[in-house]
Amino acid sequence: MAVWPAILQVATLILALGLAYRPLGDYIARIYTSGKDLAVERGTYRLIGVDPRSEQTWQAYLRGVLLFSVVGVLFVYALQRLQPVLPYALGLAAPSEPLSFNTAVSFVTNTNWQSYSPELTLGYTVQFAALAVQNFVSAAVGIAVAIAVVRGFAYRRSSTIGNFWVDLVRGSYRLLLPLSVAAAIALIAGGVVQNVNGFTDATTLAGAAQSIPGGPVASQEAIKLIGTNGGGFFNVNSAHPFENPTPWTNLLQVFLMLVIPFSLPRAFGRIVGDDRQGYTILAVMGGIFLTSLVLGSWAEAAGGGLAPQLAGGAMEGKEVRYGFLGSTLFNATSTLTSTGAVNSMLDSYTPLGGMLPMVNMMLGEIAPGGVGSGLYGMLVLAVIAVFVGGLLIGRTPEYLGKKIGPREIKLASLYILVTPILVLAGTALSFAIPGIRSDVESVSIWNPGVHGLSEVLYAFTSASNNNGSAFAGLTANTPWFNTALGIAMLLGRFIPIVLVLALAGSLAAQDKVPSTVGTLPTHRPQFAGLLAGVAVIVTALTYFPVLTLGPLAEGLV
Repeated sequence: MAVWPAILQVATLILALGLAYRPLGDYIARIYTSGKDLAVERGTYRLIGVDPRSEQTWQAYLRGVLLFSVVGVLFVYALQRLQPVLPYALGLAAPSEPLSFNTAVSFVTNTNWQSYSPELTLGYTVQFAALAVQNFVSAAVGIAVAIAVVRGFAYRRSSTIGNFWVDLVRGSYRLLLPLSVAAAIALIAGGVVQNVNGFTDATTLAGAAQSIPGGPVASQEAIKLIGTNGGGFFNVNSAHPFENPTPWTNLLQVFLMLVIPFSLPRAFGRIVGDDRQGYTILAVMGGIFLTSLVLGSWAEAAGGGLAPQLAGGAMEGKEVRYGFLGSTLFNATSTLTSTGAVNSMLDSYTPLGGMLPMVNMMLGEIAPGGVGSGLYGMLVLAVIAVFVGGLLIGRTPEYLGKKIGPREIKLASLYILVTPILVLAGTALSFAIPGIRSDVESVSIWNPGVHGLSEVLYAFTSASNNNGSAFAGLTANTPWFNTALGIAMLLGRFIPIVLVLALAGSLAAQDKVPSTVGTLPTHRPQFAGLLAGVAVIVTALTYFPVLTLGPLAEGLV
């Protein structure tokens, strides 16, 4: 692997993110604290019957999230089932009921898991009226929930945490839509396809006939990345030259995945009135991200055998046009941000290199995580870290002037337990129930043994953490996986949201207590180290046993 080009790529990325951190973070803070509404927003509020000046309790805020998401699932499901009668259906049949359910849940939960070949399964109307729309609003929901949690720390003796409908509309109109338009233009300039031409028949160099699909790719690609959604227009996702043509578009796509999640800590610091808190969260996110990138790149560069060494690393399943680091950088970014997009075949990675994306998701996707979900996940871990710090050194468990009592710790602990239960239970049931195990082993798993276990473990890790990436060596379009992964996506998205909104309500109801000599400072390097340690140790203790049965066992053979 060439060292200097790799360093240049990472340095360019860090510089771009650094330049965006303050202006974008400040802009996000203004979006959710401004008392003024745009004309289009006022029209939307009148249309849906919302008073933008009325705030909601955490229970009402949660009801808004759940109602909006249920309607979204029904809408996406219905469009898929009605596909043959829709315009621009391209002659494609309606997906099956289990697949339609899985896809609807996937896009509404910001997971974008795809158990199908998109360009051969879904017509343009479903792509842009169902999937692209959910790419916007599911991302806006995640940011809205994060801002509600931030308000919990900022408000004093309040029974409310904001208005979900206002947060949803503002996030869509003021943040996601303008950024996506700019990104789509940049991607089109880079060679990403944008048309409604349908299929084009062509003759290959070998003389074979091939039908090449086009489509509104750049517009969906932009929000897929900015909203940390995933879900490519083509089956091979961002490895397809129509989605990701060149090395510079590859680096641009990495930047688009990271720019909002890495800027949200700035918005957090601005809203709570202490920029240092945002820098602390940013430092932990950035430290974990760089550590994962270095370890993943090392694991792939150290792939055994003469061919990998001559190629500068394990290049099987990677696109040569991106270079070695272009694949591992994209891979680390997509699995640490809940995007789920891929530009290489994860199933072809070395055992330890393939374990890193799993670990990235098992961390809770907090470095920097999905838009919104990464920030509120990190804040939950901060609550745990403050409590642990208080136990270790006898300091008062407070965070940003809010006391961390039994209720807050119970909610944070339950939040931590949700996804491990879903991941481990789903993986176990796939092999524990005789009829299901037979189907999984004979139909779904292409690579038996410990690698097959890794494929199933990866699928449930991806679904439960709302990531959407896959090892791609697993056939998931079966009744069991469509149903089980769909349930994992639903529970993995909305149970944590219930818990964090309850936490936000509990914190908002408190008054702020003044800092004393017994208060643990949460803006210093010591706390950043404690927070990073809590994130890693909680993950290690939870998942280490099952990792030893899959990727670790395979890597040590």
